[in-house]
Amino acid sequence: MATATEDSPVILISGANRGIGAAIVRELKAHGYRLSLGARNVEALEGEHGPADDMTHYARFDAFEPATAEAWVSEAAAKFGRIDGLVNNAGLGEHVHLMDDNDEALDRLWAVNVKAPLRMIRLCMPHLEATGRGRIVNVVSMSGKRVRNPLVGYNMTKFAAMGLTHTTRQVGWEKGVRATAICPSFVRTEMSAYTSKVTPEEMIQPETMANLVRTAIELPNNAAMAEMLVNCRLEDTL
Repeated sequence: MATATEDSPVILISGANRGIGAAIVRELKAHGYRLSLGARNVEALEGEHGPADDMTHYARFDAFEPATAEAWVSEAAAKFGRIDGLVNNAGLGEHVHLMDDNDEALDRLWAVNVKAPLRMIRLCMPHLEATGRGRIVNVVSMSGKRVRNPLVGYNMTKFAAMGLTHTTRQVGWEKGVRATAICPSFVRTEMSAYTSKVTPEEMIQPETMANLVRTAIELPNNAAMAEMLVNCRLEDTL
């Protein structure tokens, strides 16, 4: 296990209190990263990861409140003096079907799955460009690559998140910023608890996702991966 130092890279992670986000925290902490973690409930972060310290920062982050994103990035930059990477992990899986007349739910999906990651990227980009090798990892979904369910709201926003990732790649490339979309199918988290298509044991494990996030962060500038498609069931190559 590596120990974080004052020279260690600084990574911001949203939705870090449970599921994939909590696994990413454990993975990066074990490899010596300094971390700034965002969640709606800071007490939940403390309960999951222990008290904040010189190498770990906690912030309240609510996708529905833009000011919390601004405060989080500002506090993290002030504490660590740099930001090397951003992991947009927080997501919403609310079910909206094609014929559902539910604009409020659609608005919530767009706010969490698209607008909040965009906002975080805009706020972090100057810091990431300054490093010459900034990293952005968007935890998207296979539902952003193909459609195998009737959840139109989720599918639309995940396709939009893919567009966000590829636009970010274009904008940040010349200054060393690399953006990657990691697109898993079912992961063993609360969000996948509704399905009976795959057993929990057959699903992708959060620790596997965390390892892939670290891989995306650590790849050199001349070996960037735009997309990582992660399956637990056989699918045609996309």
